Parts: sequence; structure tokens; C-alpha cells
Amino acid sequence: GTGGSAAAAAAAAAVAAAAAATTALCSGHSEPLETPLAAVPLELVADLREAVGQDHVLLDADEREARGKPWNSYHKIDNFPGVVVLPSSTDEVAAIVRACKRHNVPLVAVGGGTSLEGHTLALSGGVSLDMSRMEAIVALHTRDLDVVVQPGLGYLDLNEKLKPHGLWFPLDPGPGASIGGMCACRCSGSTAVRYGTMRDNVLALTAVLSDGTVVHTGTRARKSAAGYDLTRLLVGSEGTLAVITEVTLRLHRIPPKAAAVRVAFPSITAAADAARETLVRGLQGVQRCELMDDVMVKVSNSANNRADAEAPTLLYEIVGPSDASVLEELEAVRSIVQEYGGTGVRVATDPAECKELWRARKEALWAANAAFPDCECMITDVCVPLSALPELIGATKKEIEASGLNCPIVSHAGDGNFHVLIHFRADVKEEVEEAHRLSDFMVNKAQALGGTCTGEHGVGVGKVQYLERELGLPAVSVMATIKHSLDPNGVLNPGKVR
Repeated sequence: GTGGSAAAAAAAAAVAAAAAATTALCSGHSEPLETPLAAVPLELVADLREAVGQDHVLLDADEREARGKPWNSYHKIDNFPGVVVLPSSTDEVAAIVRACKRHNVPLVAVGGGTSLEGHTLALSGGVSLDMSRMEAIVALHTRDLDVVVQPGLGYLDLNEKLKPHGLWFPLDPGPGASIGGMCACRCSGSTAVRYGTMRDNVLALTAVLSDGTVVHTGTRARKSAAGYDLTRLLVGSEGTLAVITEVTLRLHRIPPKAAAVRVAFPSITAAADAARETLVRGLQGVQRCELMDDVMVKVSNSANNRADAEAPTLLYEIVGPSDASVLEELEAVRSIVQEYGGTGVRVATDPAECKELWRARKEALWAANAAFPDCECMITDVCVPLSALPELIGATKKEIEASGLNCPIVSHAGDGNFHVLIHFRADVKEEVEEAHRLSDFMVNKAQALGGTCTGEHGVGVGKVQYLERELGLPAVSVMATIKHSLDPNGVLNPGKVR
């Protein structure tokens, strides 16, 4: 009847108005949208449905909001994507990117959603490219120790599939991370001390450029001197230069033997000194070397009903081809930690005991967040040369103690990287300001000591302001030139690394 026609016309007008508002935003209009759930042009929605099928183009508000907020990001969210698209192949990604370029609508690729510096925030609305359907192992080459995977595959799932072959991909960021996101953020984790970071473990990529062109950056060869190293250019580019659609990874044999060591120290600087000395002496079996401060140990004890000494603590994982080789390394570690006042040395060799000894470190973030449930958590990420870690972590500890905030410290001490879990109440202005002051202090101090504002979390929106001081204006200008050359219309993850 007439009422139904009027309602339909009103709905169509509302959709058209939302589409016009989004089109204006995507064309550079600076005024904010009235709704955080920004629509996109209806013509683009039609193109996306043609590319991937109607079932894989999501307009539901909850779905869009879920892609617009990472799990553990403290960054303010002003916008959500207008549509979520789930491709299943490189060809579908290329079609989506071409459609976004044609309609001048921004696109943000999303993996596991575990990044911390606002990498996947849809600052300008637009399209959220959810890679979760692209989770296949394309090819496994056990004799060559490499594997080709799609970017949506989680690293934990990959390792479950590799385990029967005696292989693993050792990098271990937060649970839930996907291979594509790990490449985009150039992640590492606790095993980087032995295996390096993501840039050291990616042999080649397939990626889609901002105009839909598909590029292959390398081969499965273990080394190559052919042309520019486009693989390393894209690893760490955070989705701003291309969308990664396939990754060739270097694999490793699972170490036959392993042991875990836990040691308490009189101060956090003593623990950091012991970690530095362990690496400087060139012990080959150290697979992990992690540090927790006394606050983190106290939180862990409370969460797990443990009674570990509430003191700065180092956790080691020692691996080797035989029991004898592991024992030799254990004795070397024991000697080093005792030189720096380490006490209460605990060693575990049974796999179940090792897992339990490492549990406190593995669950640190969740335990800390549960201990301070009324707070948001700002997770910092600075890294310095090994010799500078004791000075930086000691100075940071003093600043924290004077701040009045709850700030446990965890550290990949074996490579000079540490995180402060700054807990603050978002509705208390003084606490928000103090949290940012602490983070700024750590970055400034780290850069003064020859280090970096981010060891493994990446730049996103949270660390952009520190790049020029760290790298210099000429280097940042080169980055901007590369970005403009590969993405002249600013379609790919705009407003991030530049």
C-alpha cells in the first residue's frame, strides 16, 4: 500500500544520504560523519558482491564494529568500516582492490585483530578486508623446510599442522595472530632471540598493489641477489603499500630436547644484566630469555595461586640435540645468573613441567588485565641494544614507581625489547595523561640510547609521531615517496605509516 511505498522511499533516501556522506569523506571531506558506522557507495557494494558473492559482503553493524576495534588497543575509535568483505583468493582480493580504487574508497586489511597500535582502525571508514577465509596451506615442502600459506592462517594452527612432520614456525606473538598480520607488523616474540624476526623468516610474498596488480616478490630459494628486496619492503609495511595474499615461510626442526629455567634477582637491572651476559657469551641453546618484574610476578601469583618469589625474574628456555648439550648450556646459564645475584634457580626438563614453569609468562597480559579490571591497558614496546637494556629498564622502573599507576613489566630480555603494561582509568584525566607521559618517557629514553620506539608491535597510529626523530626527515620522506608511488590515491590503510 501507500504506507509501504513511503517507508521504502524513506529507507532508500536514508541509504543514499549515508552513501553520499561516505563518498564525501572518502573524497577528502574533513567533516566527521554523524554515525561511526559509515556506509559506502551502493555501487561499490554491488561490485564487492560480484567479486566475492553476496554472503561474503557484510553490512551488519556488529560485524563492522567488530572489525574496527582490535582486541587490545587503547586508541580512540572515531570511525568504523562501512562494509566488511571476506575474500578467498588472490584474484578476489585484486577485484576488491580495483573496486575500491574505482570508487576512491579506502581499504584496510584485517588479520587476527591482535595488533596493538591501531593498525586496523578505519580512520576514514571504507572497506574492511577480512582475510579469515584465506587460511589454507598452499604447499608444504618438508625436504626444503618451507611452506606456502594464505595470510589468514593463524600461526598456532599452522604449527599444529606442522607438528606431525617434526617442524614448526617458531615466531610467537599473541595467540590469535595470523601469518598475514605477522608479516604486516614485522612481528617477533619470545623466540626472536634464536630465530630472528618475521623479516628473517619470510622467503617470498604474493601481494596485490593499490591498482589491483598482483606481484610476486621472490622465490623459494634460500637466498637471492635479484633486484630490490620487495619482500622486506612489504614485511612491516602494515598494509599501507599492498595487500599480502600468500606467504612463503622458512621452517625449522622442532628441537629434540628442551629445558626451562626460572631465576629470581635482587633488582630488575641485575636481571637485565644477566640476560645481556647470557647472549654476549654466545650460548647457542638459548631459545627464549624473558623477564618479569616483581609486580608482574605478584599478579601472576595471585592469578594462578602460586607462591613464587615476588622479585624480578628471568625465564630461560634451553634447547639442543641431546640431553648432554642441554645440560652443558644449563650449567653455563646457572653460572651467569649467580654472578648477578640470581637465587632460587629452578630447572624443569619434563615437557609438562616446562609448560607449567612458562605459564606465568605466557598468560601475563591476561593476568594483568584481570588484576585491574576497571582499567584500560596501554602496552608499550621499546627496544635497545643489549648493553643499554639495564639502564633503560631501571630508569623506567623508577618512573613507574613514582607514577602511582599499576604497570607490570614483561620483557624479551634476550634481544633488548620490553613492554610495560600501563593500566589506567580512561575516565580519569590525570591517569590518561600519566600513562602517555610514561610511554613518551620510554620512547625518548630508548631513542637516546640508540634504540627504537617499537621493537615488534609496529607503528600504526600510535608511533607515527616518533619516526622522524628516530630515522630522520630524509628517511621518512623516502617512505612517503614510496607510499605515494605505490598507492597514489591513498586507498590502502590511509593515515598510518607514512
